[in-house]
Amino acid sequence: MEDVATDSSTTRTTSTNGSAGTERPRRTRRTRMTGAERREQLLDIGRTLFAEKGFEGTSVEEIAAKAGVSKPVVYEHFGGKEGLYAVVVDREMRSLLDGVTGALTAGHPRELLEQAAFALLDYIEKYTDGFRILVRDSPVAQSTGTFASLISDIATQVEDILGLEFKARGFDPKLAPLYAQALVGMVALTGQWWLDVRKPEKAEVAAHLVNLAWHGLDGLEQKPRLIGHRKS
Repeated sequence: MEDVATDSSTTRTTSTNGSAGTERPRRTRRTRMTGAERREQLLDIGRTLFAEKGFEGTSVEEIAAKAGVSKPVVYEHFGGKEGLYAVVVDREMRSLLDGVTGALTAGHPRELLEQAAFALLDYIEKYTDGFRILVRDSPVAQSTGTFASLISDIATQVEDILGLEFKARGFDPKLAPLYAQALVGMVALTGQWWLDVRKPEKAEVAAHLVNLAWHGLDGLEQKPRLIGHRKS
């Protein structure tokens, strides 16, 4: 059952002879949230607090207070702070993974690297709170694992692409997983750094990441360029 907040005010009554009568409270009811609406509200509040304060620094009391409900409502929906945190993290992980894998559409390997870099940087820019939550050390075991396992999932998608490229160039395709982990890890760690500094601009960060990945230190371009359609 959902908590329903009410507002109380007083109404003064007037007797037939014009004298003021007693005051009686007048109660107005705000619209009741459905269970689904309350759940989403708690998730939004929890997401903001976890990003700002971390898991340990956030309390059920604070979540409930910001939602305007009692603590039992939070427990009813999620079983406690751990359950709420787990759902928030799972949603963010799926969102980032879907964004990266969905971005890998080009045929040219270099442009695929650009798309992967942009996908992560886009997520950081648009869902900053979510990324802050993901890169924190999680004290709660998640069904989808940790941020490291998420990076591993993304690397698996890249691995298939690298395997085909390695085979076409006469390289050992068994090395594709190693290179995939290295490439995705490089982008992810750079993303963590860019999360706070936000300099240089996103497109320039993506260009330099791909520059290093594509050319290696020995073949770095002095002014790396983007070859895909994304320029910002």
